[in-house]
Amino acid sequence: MAKETVRIEDDKSREKTIIKTSIIGIVANVLLAGFKAVIGLITNSIAIVLDAVNNISDAGSSLITIVGTKLAGKEPDKKHPFGYGRIEYLSAMVISLIILYAGITSFVESIKKIVNPETPDYNTVSLIIVGVAVVVKFILGRYVKSVGIRVRSDSLINSGEDATLDSVISASTLVAAIVFLVCDVSLEAWLGAIISIIIIKAGFEMLKDTVSQILGERSDAELAKEIKETVIGFPDVQGAYDLVLNNYGPDKWNGSIHIEVPDTYTADRLDRLIREIQTAVYTKHQVILTAVGVYSVNTKDEEIIKTRDKVQKIVLAHPHILQIHGFYLTKEEKNIRFDIVVSFDAKDRRALYKEVVTDVQKEFPDYTLQVAMDTDYA
Repeated sequence: MAKETVRIEDDKSREKTIIKTSIIGIVANVLLAGFKAVIGLITNSIAIVLDAVNNISDAGSSLITIVGTKLAGKEPDKKHPFGYGRIEYLSAMVISLIILYAGITSFVESIKKIVNPETPDYNTVSLIIVGVAVVVKFILGRYVKSVGIRVRSDSLINSGEDATLDSVISASTLVAAIVFLVCDVSLEAWLGAIISIIIIKAGFEMLKDTVSQILGERSDAELAKEIKETVIGFPDVQGAYDLVLNNYGPDKWNGSIHIEVPDTYTADRLDRLIREIQTAVYTKHQVILTAVGVYSVNTKDEEIIKTRDKVQKIVLAHPHILQIHGFYLTKEEKNIRFDIVVSFDAKDRRALYKEVVTDVQKEFPDYTLQVAMDTDYA
């Protein structure tokens, strides 16, 4: 109960931080959009007007982040026992779509201005305001992204990256204005088209990353390594394998793992060990192990141990076999069982699996083999 309370408090603190940062983003973007829209209309600058529209979309993105964060913070219920954390990924996807739409719309408007050009009319005050906007947007972008990284919020990270990109875009608008004043050459429409392409590219990349997370990516390698080290640290745990981590939102992980223990363990002793492992993993890594499977290890027969080493040598002689584990031999029943992990780099994983089983069977024709092909999830 105490651990669950700490988890809830951490989630609430994270939610407050995301909402506070998003509100700052909304206020800053609305003010910037107002200034830029006025300047763009006064100076007849399509690039500045498009920049103002982009600021409005950024404010909308921050609003979506707030809504998504609040919905993601809902308590688990009967219909969604793992909670609503993945809504944050959906809100990040919506932000990506908004950025993509803004880029496409801006590109269309820029092409229209290239076909029917209009001469801009800049003044010193407007250029100063645009220059200030560049600095504000850059600082805002760095701040929002840093907070997003700290609290693991993809929505904030996307918003921060977009804001930083906006500062570069505004800076290029300023450069175009200076070129016009000095050389009397208008690059407005062309600059707008280039800006639009950059926005489209950024939106597409953000969308691709978010969709990848929704589909389910491999768990963080460092986290997986740390969890296995924690598990192996327990006395008599001779190996930790088949770690599967399921992500239900930022910093919300459930998973399962298999452990190798001596075949002398009683049910009571094993039960205590599993509970201790689950507690340690949650305390150290905030990961809930919903299941801990068990592989029994032969410890009383030297001949079986030598056989295990021989089988291991045969199996690992094949390229793209990453691991063998869960080995157990029963002499009375003439049975050998073990699991092998086949790399995704193998040209045909199932064909390689059959080849390994065949080679082991040739060496031990009198035994029945039970070989499972595992996937390298972690």
